[in-house]
Amino acid sequence: MEDRPPPGHDPGRRRVTRALVGGAAVLAAGGASTWYGLAGRSHASGDPDGVGPVTLATGRDTTRYLRGLLADWNAEHPDQPAELVELPEAADEVHAQLAGELSTGGSRFDVLNLDVVWTAEFAAKRWTVPLDESGFALGSFLPPVVRTGRYGGRLYVVPFVANAALLYYRSDVLEAAGEQPPTTWAELARQARTLAPAHGLSGYAGQLSPYEGLAVNALEAIRSAGGDLLAGDGSVVVDSPQARAGLEFLAGGVREGWIPPEVLGYQEEESRAAFGRGGLLFLRNWPYVYHAVGEAGSPVAGRFGVVPLPGPHGPGSGVLGGSGLAVSRFSLRQRTARALIGYLTSRRAQYRVLADGGLPPVWADLYEDPELTARFPYLPVLRTAILAAGARPGVPQYQQLSLAFSEAAFEVVSGRRTAEAALPRLAADLRALVG
Repeated sequence: MEDRPPPGHDPGRRRVTRALVGGAAVLAAGGASTWYGLAGRSHASGDPDGVGPVTLATGRDTTRYLRGLLADWNAEHPDQPAELVELPEAADEVHAQLAGELSTGGSRFDVLNLDVVWTAEFAAKRWTVPLDESGFALGSFLPPVVRTGRYGGRLYVVPFVANAALLYYRSDVLEAAGEQPPTTWAELARQARTLAPAHGLSGYAGQLSPYEGLAVNALEAIRSAGGDLLAGDGSVVVDSPQARAGLEFLAGGVREGWIPPEVLGYQEEESRAAFGRGGLLFLRNWPYVYHAVGEAGSPVAGRFGVVPLPGPHGPGSGVLGGSGLAVSRFSLRQRTARALIGYLTSRRAQYRVLADGGLPPVWADLYEDPELTARFPYLPVLRTAILAAGARPGVPQYQQLSLAFSEAAFEVVSGRRTAEAALPRLAADLRALVG
């Protein structure tokens, strides 16, 4: 695990954020052609009809499931083998390496495994090619994930892995108190304040360190309260009573103590570890945590459950995670690349994405498969969460938008600034980014 700074505010982060906002605003004002002009490059396309050996560029395959999938493809396509190119595990490093290669028109990568938030950026910069929707089984996918692959009304990315957050809870604690898992914020806060201390636990943890995870946690809270960052037409709507209510819910938890202060330094793994060692009553995190904390010998094995995220008056609104597969514009073997994507997103391969890799598939019926639900009992809850989730803003400037948003959200949840004071400034930053 990489070293991370201690919890708290980085005094240089606001300067970096505002510099990125300003620079992105210049690019947004000029459009894609201006971006290429500033870069000083003129990129040629690859070969749409090319066939032969291809590469799949992806973040590190930590569970090694992709090797088995590609071995089967290679056995069936000896003249068009696929090679796995593993990039670092951290998403920002994967983005940097992909962007570095594609911005120079490099043809090293044929198929790109992209985080769902990169669809718009890669399409707008003409690093990926539009795809014929009829070539893929999109009608069998969970509908929300399909929308993450479109930009400007066209399909650029075929969904490969789905994801949405779950609320983990200590079932033994709630059962001992004769209570059900929370379905509203009020119930969550009450149980975290009262039941957790009685059992020597902290109340609740999400991912509140100032990075992309906080952007997702904060967006879930804002949308659950009825607000958003951007409207459907792309206009900035974050300075609203609903957005203030969402952020103040998290800030209030820190202020009242049922969200312990150390959570201000938590990313996914720190929060998973805290729940896994038996220190938390509630945890907001992704599905991978289920087996990570449920293995034999874990202090909480057999003593926890999952439910959808709660909201102010009932079920909350999640944010879609996951990844999808795209064809590099500079690939010299794009026909083979499209065929490989069709194979990797087929039902047979998607079954193995979950069975071998433990990653949520995009095929809807797999969430009801008896064999899979026996192995992965959270699947029905996860399906509900995905169907209720929304995508993050599909704008090419998402990386800069997320940085500005997570910085503002951290100021609020850490008590350094109220939502009423922070959101007008955030709205101005976002307008400078997206126009």
